[in-house]
Formats: sequence, structure tokens, C-alpha cells
Amino acid sequence: QVQLVESGGGLVQPGGSLRLSCAASGSIFVINAMGWSRQAPGKQRELVASITSGGSTNYADSVKGRFTISRDNAKNTVYLQMNSLKPEDTAVYLCNADGLVAGPVGLPRHFDSWGQGTQVTVSS
Repeated sequence: QVQLVESGGGLVQPGGSLRLSCAASGSIFVINAMGWSRQAPGKQRELVASITSGGSTNYADSVKGRFTISRDNAKNTVYLQMNSLKPEDTAVYLCNADGLVAGPVGLPRHFDSWGQGTQVTVSS
């Protein structure tokens, strides 16, 4: 099994910044893509940003120029730097990762895991 644990959420004023972290643990062979999604009350889950193992990134139009995703492959950790935060950024932020993990008898098998989420609230 692969576990993802997010941290770094909280309450911030409009225009402020937060940095989210998500660490993956388990018998991981390789992590391919990692990403951040968010879900606000009454809204569908939205992909915010993603990053491949090679460092290619993709962002939702709503966060381009304000959010930056990065990763530390040695630590199996992905980060989301969020600047110029707006009230509409308020949501539970969840990270996900997919790749290969050791299965029965140590053979690699695919995984696609999600964290529990961290709350980000942007309010004055």
C-alpha cells in the first residue's frame, strides 16, 4: 500500500501565501505523476496542478501564474506553492500519485493513491 500525507493547509488572508506538502510512503518502486486537486463544498473536484517524474507541469487556468507545483523525487514528496490566494481558492486540497509499488512476492504492481486532504481557507 502507498500512503500520502498532506500538510501545510490553514487559514490565510486574501493575497497571502501557503505551501502545501505531500509525502508518499510505502514499498514504492517508482512514482510517475503527482498532482494536487481541490474540492469545495457543493462543487466537483478540480485538478489544480500536476507534475511528471521528469518535471513537466500542468495547471488549471484558474491558478496559472499564482501556484507552482514541484517535487523532490528523492523524498517522494510533492509541493504546491500558492501565492496571491483568493477566497475562491478555499477548498480541501488533496494530493495524488501513481506509479509502481511492490506487490505480492515483491513483484511490481500499479498504484493510484490519494491523500486525506488538507483544508485551505482564504478569508479576511
